Amino acid sequence: MSKLFDPLNFTRGPAQKNRFMLAPLTNTQSYKDGTLSDDEYNWLTMRAKGGFGAVMTCASHVQAAGQGFPGQLGIFSDDHLPGLTRLAADIRQEGSLAIAQLHHAGMRSPQKLIGVAPLCPSADEKTGAREMTTGEVEDLIADFVAAAKRAEQAGFDGVEVHGAHGYILCQFLSPDINRRDDKYGGSLNNRARAIYEVVAGIRENCRDDFNVSVRLSPERFGMRLSEVTAVAQKLMSDGAIDFLDMSLWDVRKEPEEDAHKGRNLMSYFTELDRGKVRLGVAGKIYDAETANWCLDEGCDFVLLGRGAILHHDFPDLVRDDSTFRAVQLPVTAEYLRGQGLGDNFLEYMSSWEGFVAG
Repeated sequence: MSKLFDPLNFTRGPAQKNRFMLAPLTNTQSYKDGTLSDDEYNWLTMRAKGGFGAVMTCASHVQAAGQGFPGQLGIFSDDHLPGLTRLAADIRQEGSLAIAQLHHAGMRSPQKLIGVAPLCPSADEKTGAREMTTGEVEDLIADFVAAAKRAEQAGFDGVEVHGAHGYILCQFLSPDINRRDDKYGGSLNNRARAIYEVVAGIRENCRDDFNVSVRLSPERFGMRLSEVTAVAQKLMSDGAIDFLDMSLWDVRKEPEEDAHKGRNLMSYFTELDRGKVRLGVAGKIYDAETANWCLDEGCDFVLLGRGAILHHDFPDLVRDDSTFRAVQLPVTAEYLRGQGLGDNFLEYMSSWEGFVAG
């Protein structure tokens, strides 16, 4: 039996029954106020029923003004608790871990969507974002922590702090975007301070066995690979997180920076001293061979995005067929409906070139 079906223990909280985790995926299916819709509930619980060892929500915004896309699941208000509680309970009922991803889009919050100027570590003319005051940064950190408490109250096994893909915590990390001169700008340690303080705040305010993780991406949005590996190493060395989720775009790719070419991007993270912190990777994992390769190369588990959109039961299919490969793109809208995508999610996926036929 493949290592993909070995249980995975974490420092805190329950074990994951296998090495498959649903990646946090934008699906635009919830209501305008951030409350959970039946379509989003069905999409997520279907993956739990399909054998995923852990199911993570889409990016769930911790402030109303941090919304990044229409139909985004919210976690900034107690009004969201009924839906979140129902979701967590039914994911766990299927034997999967339930994890809520905590998010704020920052300068990537469309002004037309949120109704005010978006927030950013530094002013950004292109997006119309304004620079946050030090007090607003501290409020943001407190709201991430409050959202984690809300997830704990709703019955989730843990939360993931979204520090990737050019959203607000990634904006703080980026030396190109963050030009602050207070304690949240300048040196790498200062630029990463918001992430470290969010993690520390969640640890301090949530129960001892609450699973806490961070998602990072090492490229785009001004990221420097050497800096992202340094942040990853510090998070692991501090031991305050239970797993690190590296979003790599493609697990087999080389780095974009010339100085780091000659080996795959993933290897820069598998070689870190992770202690008891687990390492997961995401990026174009469409088949059993690639998933197994990631584990052979030193990862602890894999996160599936598009593969999980195409097959709600990807883990079960791999269990039954060690050579399983996802269906070839493009696929029909009717096929995706059969995989649990509602109309709004279908419309969103239709904007992805080559994904939906016709």
